[in-house]
Amino acid sequence: MKKQKNKLAGLQRRKAISGYLFIAPFLIGFLAFMVKPLCQSLYMSFSDVQLGSKGFNPVWKGLFQYNYAFRVDPTYTRLLTEELTRMAIYSVSIMVFSFFVALILNQKFKGRALVRSIFFLPVILASGVILNLDSENSLMAAVAQTVEVNASATSGITDALQNILRTSGVGVRAFEKLFEIIDNIYDVAISSGIQIIIFLSGLQTISTSMYEAADIEGCTKWESLWKITFPMVSSLFLVNWIYTIVDFCMRSDNKVIEKITTYMNVNLNYGLASAMSWAYFVLVIAIVGISSLIISKGVYYYE
Repeated sequence: MKKQKNKLAGLQRRKAISGYLFIAPFLIGFLAFMVKPLCQSLYMSFSDVQLGSKGFNPVWKGLFQYNYAFRVDPTYTRLLTEELTRMAIYSVSIMVFSFFVALILNQKFKGRALVRSIFFLPVILASGVILNLDSENSLMAAVAQTVEVNASATSGITDALQNILRTSGVGVRAFEKLFEIIDNIYDVAISSGIQIIIFLSGLQTISTSMYEAADIEGCTKWESLWKITFPMVSSLFLVNWIYTIVDFCMRSDNKVIEKITTYMNVNLNYGLASAMSWAYFVLVIAIVGISSLIISKGVYYYE
């Protein structure tokens, strides 16, 4: 018994060492190249940064930049609220979409490898290498236009349904958000490639004997989904949730980032841009931390 415990402890130790070695390049790069700029940016957020012949000359101003961002700037608070709300809605939509697509792709059917490649193709097309080949990214624009044209063919049905729901007055706000997501299904699908792959890898680790035992006991497919599939991949929901939020905050159409970039590159107001960046960063980290704590309570870990 003692030998078995020692073997398990040794196995866990080797796994831990492998994990640390895997993240070591990132940690070394972060400590070498990112810590100093982060500290400088944080100091700038409390300063009035003046440009001189010798570079940046920050003059300490305390909370002046943060006060200006939240109480004086006419649009920052509104854009911040809108983007965080949009982040929450689209993150949930991406999670739901990617999970059920992964369930479909995990089934056995002809051409499964081709279909999996098609769903992962947007990730490759949206990568930096492809974007740099064509600054206008005409291929992605053509795909988006095709999706919009096909979606417009059924817009009459959705418009009629929206009018009915608005007239009834039942959950108008919620249905407006739902139809907004449906209208932007291209954005949801193109942002779900990595999440689908992660969910799919988790689904493939579930032993078929568990489903066979459930069938023998008389479980329906719906019961197997919630009693077996969902708990077994629940840990991946936490991983995908964090990845989805971080990925959304780095989108090119993020209005908050656009405003920060304008203050930094056009107005050359590095202090205010830093303050806005740190405020946005802290809010996102707070959302990630709180939501991860809630999700982790429902995560089932198994050996």
